[in-house]
Amino acid sequence: MRSIWNGAISFGLVSIPIKLVNATESHSVSFRQIHAEDGGRIRYKKVCELDGEEVSQAEIGKAYEDADGTMIPITEEDLAALPLPTAKTIEIVAFVPAGDIDPLQMDAAYYLSANGVPAAKPYTLLREALKRSDKVAVAKYALRGRERLGMLRVVDDVIAMHGLLWPDEIRAPEGVAPENPVSVRDAELDLADALMATLGEVDMSTLHDDYRTAVEEMIAAKAEGGEGVAAPTPEEPGGGQVIDLMAALENSVRAAKQARGEEPEGESADVTHLKARTRTPKSTDTKKSTAKTAAKKTAAPARKSTSKTSTKTTAKTPTKSTAKKSQPKKTQTKKATPRKRTA
Repeated sequence: MRSIWNGAISFGLVSIPIKLVNATESHSVSFRQIHAEDGGRIRYKKVCELDGEEVSQAEIGKAYEDADGTMIPITEEDLAALPLPTAKTIEIVAFVPAGDIDPLQMDAAYYLSANGVPAAKPYTLLREALKRSDKVAVAKYALRGRERLGMLRVVDDVIAMHGLLWPDEIRAPEGVAPENPVSVRDAELDLADALMATLGEVDMSTLHDDYRTAVEEMIAAKAEGGEGVAAPTPEEPGGGQVIDLMAALENSVRAAKQARGEEPEGESADVTHLKARTRTPKSTDTKKSTAKTAAKKTAAPARKSTSKTSTKTTAKTPTKSTAKKSQPKKTQTKKATPRKRTA
């Protein structure tokens, strides 16, 4: 691999000559700008705005634009005269646990290669020291005209350096978090943990850019005279529907298990879905009132029959006082005997 920078690692009084090699590369498909009417290439020319003449790269210099628009020329000699101790040196300033580095600071990545046979011994010493300490080195270095911050760590048998953003280049996440307080239930956390455990780990080498693959297939189809790839059918907008979070988590766990070839668990472990209530109060009230009316109708004849029965019983079995009153007096029923007449 071609080196982009030569220098040395400063490790206390130890100096390790190294070469800087890009550790990453972009596989994105690049496009050219063309004239849509005839397909001609669109090119940019570097033109001086004062005389209108095209300028070559050799004639182009640097300048700083002041607040009032004034251009202050800056030459390479001006930059070389600056007190920059890291111009050709990666200066290690500290060794810290890897967890102390905020991933937000991560930038470009490079491999550090030992430059020559004499550099092999100190290079190996630093690599093994980083391995045994389980720490990373924080360093300063200069690249492309500015001083940068870096982190050195071991990748396989190579020392890799990650460019880091300066702490004041990380913006505070103000106004990003949800404004309204949200409470999460333990059941939801349990399902989220189950989903994380089901998805498990992944071999990073198996991941690839599906979009880039689709772009390449489309280009190949059009190069052969085809029409490219048919556009996917647009989905209907959701319209801000309320999501049943528990059901979504449960379905995600089930889908992840099926994707891994695992049998889903029994139905007893399923979570009850939140459904809209379909009960109508009116129908319920009508049923209740109907039941009450039926109960009243059923109770009414029972009272009537009871009163009739009691009346009949009373008539058949009169009391002693009633019986005495109802008997006729003997004087009223006895016939009068005629008296005999005397001569």
